[in-house]
Amino acid sequence: MKFKLKKCALMAAVAASAALPSMSSQAAGTITFGEDKSISIGLGVRTAFTSVKDGAPNGSSRSKDFDVDDARIYINASFNKYIKGTFNTYTTTSAADGQDSIRTLDAYLQFEFMDEFNIWMGQLLPPTDRANLDGPFFLNAWSYPGVVSRYQNKFVGRDVGVTVWGKLLDKRLVYSVGAYEGNRASSFTGAASPNRSDNLMYSGRIQYDFWDAGNDPAYYTSSAYYGKDVLSVALVGMYQKDAVGAIGASDDYLAYNIDALLEKKFTAGVLNLEGAAYKYDFSNTAVNADPDGAKSGKAYLGLVSWMFNDTIGWGKFQPYARYQKFTAESGTLFNPDVKEYDLGLNYIIDGHNARISTVYTKTKTENASDIDKFTVGLQLQF
Repeated sequence: MKFKLKKCALMAAVAASAALPSMSSQAAGTITFGEDKSISIGLGVRTAFTSVKDGAPNGSSRSKDFDVDDARIYINASFNKYIKGTFNTYTTTSAADGQDSIRTLDAYLQFEFMDEFNIWMGQLLPPTDRANLDGPFFLNAWSYPGVVSRYQNKFVGRDVGVTVWGKLLDKRLVYSVGAYEGNRASSFTGAASPNRSDNLMYSGRIQYDFWDAGNDPAYYTSSAYYGKDVLSVALVGMYQKDAVGAIGASDDYLAYNIDALLEKKFTAGVLNLEGAAYKYDFSNTAVNADPDGAKSGKAYLGLVSWMFNDTIGWGKFQPYARYQKFTAESGTLFNPDVKEYDLGLNYIIDGHNARISTVYTKTKTENASDIDKFTVGLQLQF
């Protein structure tokens, strides 16, 4: 729904945004107040029930927990055809620190000149792997693949800086590159932290889409398109000088990966294959100097899913299996090997906007007890 207003009625338009929740649930509500001027507001929520074997406080019973894993308010504004802005919020009831306050997720300005060249500045997603650019709402699986996707970031995969991105060769070649704050030590928050020279972090991604192209906005990605023919391969690199470890035992942060996605539509359904390989390349001495910091090692991800073509009730069923493995370089208590297995079933109602997921997860961590978890999750975006 759109409200056509004159420029002098801007305040009335902003006030009218209170009525947006009653708009169509198929997309964010948009207010326009002049040529190429608009504000849109949307909402995304992921809520789940989880049960972990021996996870209750007594240590022998299954835990039983309801949580809002992720709730976001999306706000996008357009000043004209070339200048735009984005502000998104984030909250969760399952944070490790117990905090459920609303925090800033994204806050950036967009200078969008043409498909081939654009500049974004602020707190935003740096060029990284497909998983991080998907975010939790556009994954194929329910949970984020945190065993393998370990790029350093400021908050929920974001960092503060500038990204230059564009789409070339009929939108088949997508590039993104930028400079960012990176390691927290560049803000002088710890006397023993590295990066005393305040070095910036640099990150870049180049992606080529062999089949269907232009499926995602900007340099973002998805891991499922629910019926397209997609073959996409990307290379990623991230570097920051003196960003790992502590003073006297520091090293440069260097991480890189390759990721690929294949989706093919058949008469009986849709096949989806996803894979990625990672290398986190810095010294064991630096890793051991900061037990809570970055971990060195190699990681691998593999996922396969099949969405049946038949509609049952409101949607379609999509079983999937995912495997993650992280092999540590140092092999110390602070940097263990980890494996994780997922067996899940998605019920796809409206793509990434409405789906229900059930998944069994087993996590095996070196020198620790296995974790067996069952999750039922609901995801909605308006």
